[in-house]
Amino acid sequence: MTEHGKRTILDRRSVLKGGAFALAAATAGISIFTPRISKADPAKVVIKYDWLMSNGQIGDIVAVKQGLFQAEDLEVEFSPGGPNSATVPPVVTGQAQLGQFSDSAQLLLARASGVPIKIFACGFRMAPFAFYSLPKSPIRTVQDLVGKRIGIQPTARYVLDAILLKNNIDPASLTITNIGFDMTPLTTGQVDAVTGWITNTQALSVIGPDRIDLMMKDTGLPSYANVYFATDDALENHADTLAKVLRAIARGWAWTHQHPDEAVKLAVEAYPQLDLAVELKTVSRILSLSFDAATGRDGWGDFDPAAIAEQITVYDKIGQFKSGAPKLEDCYSTKILEMTAADRPKIA
Repeated sequence: MTEHGKRTILDRRSVLKGGAFALAAATAGISIFTPRISKADPAKVVIKYDWLMSNGQIGDIVAVKQGLFQAEDLEVEFSPGGPNSATVPPVVTGQAQLGQFSDSAQLLLARASGVPIKIFACGFRMAPFAFYSLPKSPIRTVQDLVGKRIGIQPTARYVLDAILLKNNIDPASLTITNIGFDMTPLTTGQVDAVTGWITNTQALSVIGPDRIDLMMKDTGLPSYANVYFATDDALENHADTLAKVLRAIARGWAWTHQHPDEAVKLAVEAYPQLDLAVELKTVSRILSLSFDAATGRDGWGDFDPAAIAEQITVYDKIGQFKSGAPKLEDCYSTKILEMTAADRPKIA
């Protein structure tokens, strides 16, 4: 099993790990940026990721390897996450200046629990989550789920519930089975569809070339992935530094778009645990998640607040927000996008 396969869109246990929300709320007043020793020193910025560095961060890695952060007078350190790593506390306590969630729903859950953080950019235009089936029992639309046997990871069950609610489908009309991250229940005929991340090329290879993909975006449930977030304090008082970070990362993704194979080689050089052959096969899919018609118009990293509002509504209806749904205006800020509008690449 690859590290990609171990991650789900939102694992409530990992987000809540270690009393992260309580700690975040208690430390909301801490200023998170460390003063520079002298004006000649580059500003030190730590980015906290919620998973291991992988193909989803290829543009960020390129920004380091190509000196794009250095050009912004920044010294940047990546702080990878993992199954036992909490993402929120380092950001709200100042150990990291910004963070990245795998999915926008994680930010909504955190904000609903009182954590003063907001989305300010989105790296993936859509979640990589998808349903996979075979021609003998194809699932090409949401309605095709009816009457089918669906194998899903327990931590992703809330996603299925949200999709069914959004499309007025009775859960009783499906047979839902908990599975791990092995795709063989589909190939052996135990289920009609399995779920997982479209970027997990190696794990999906066992399904074969006849695989049919139903992406989460095609189910009618919006979701952004690889979302960058910062505290309310950082967005208010340190926007210039966040803008420099986003500007460099955006240019890293533009370079990746222009030189995909070279970008993969740089990423594997930086993180040798990545498999060069697998990542070369995957990079086109990564770019398709990062660039679309909207990025051609508004620039890489942009997002639509209306999509976030729709997420809040749907997840509230299925009971994801135990303390009540967050207010939309508390969940995002477009300030950094506006500050970098002229510099973020407009690539469709």
